[in-house]
Amino acid sequence: IQYYIIKNDVLFNQIKDILIEKAAQGVEVRVLFDAMGCRSVRHSYWKWLNEKGVQTAEFFPAILRRLQLRINYRNHRKIVVIDNKVAYVGGFNVAKEYIDLDEKFGHWRDTHLRIRGSAVLGLQVRFILDWNYAAGENLFLRPELFGGIEAGTRDFCDMQIISSGPDKTTQQIHDNYLRLINKAQKSIYIQTPYFIPDEAILNALMIAVKSGIEVNIMIPCMPDHPFVYWATYSYIGDMVMAGANCYTYNNGFLHSKGMIVDGKVLCYGTANMDIRSFALNFEVNAVIYDAKKAREMVDIFQKDLEVCRQITRDYYVARKLKIRIKEQICRLLSPLL
Repeated sequence: IQYYIIKNDVLFNQIKDILIEKAAQGVEVRVLFDAMGCRSVRHSYWKWLNEKGVQTAEFFPAILRRLQLRINYRNHRKIVVIDNKVAYVGGFNVAKEYIDLDEKFGHWRDTHLRIRGSAVLGLQVRFILDWNYAAGENLFLRPELFGGIEAGTRDFCDMQIISSGPDKTTQQIHDNYLRLINKAQKSIYIQTPYFIPDEAILNALMIAVKSGIEVNIMIPCMPDHPFVYWATYSYIGDMVMAGANCYTYNNGFLHSKGMIVDGKVLCYGTANMDIRSFALNFEVNAVIYDAKKAREMVDIFQKDLEVCRQITRDYYVARKLKIRIKEQICRLLSPLL
């Protein structure tokens, strides 16, 4: 199990009971967590879990538990692999807000993938690479950890697991998004809580709109990080004025992260459509080349539109002065957000 955020609340209390039970049964259980994302959890809690048989490791721990020298480089991945047969990846972390129990956000709209078949190996390898670094082990010397991988399932589709981070010389998730946008011929659907694209992605989307491609972008109606939200709103304004269909999700908080192109391919995972996810965070996405799955995701997007408000040109132009000021200030900070 690997998560960016784990909070010691009602959700993890249920999960940890199962993990402890499984560890007592002889199942190897590992929990990898990010130091910044899990800063609210005391170190004594992780020590207690270790004593109960659940192995834990911390990614980029703080010095003396408080001084974080690598605050910008966060492991934003969310991966679960079970017996090399089932894997999960997507937007959900482990905290009560992700299961609609936080009054601030209300309903939490997210997308998570449940994967079976040979693509599970890609997530298992990705987890082990991160675990080896954080825990100082080499699990690649344990071949039994790679057994039991299924070749395929009845609902077979082509899939790639791609990852990126500041440890790589290329921005693979960014470049994959750019490739998909440039190859689009009919439609692009994007859901993201943060829309702060770099110049290449922004220009590619604007060129797509001006080329007659239907571009649809959905963002939340409320901020969880105000500076990020108002920078997002500024870039959404650019897309609205270019002719894209842009919407705010008004039924709680939208945390889904992904894109569907031409009803043929979809890319969903942990990466937001922002500079931080492209260049600074450690991320992982699944790229699925399957028309049936792509159509299913388009249908879900269109279902979400029932609780959305479209940001029209008139609506955007009429925004208040204080919103314009927030946008301009936050856009200047966008490379840092």
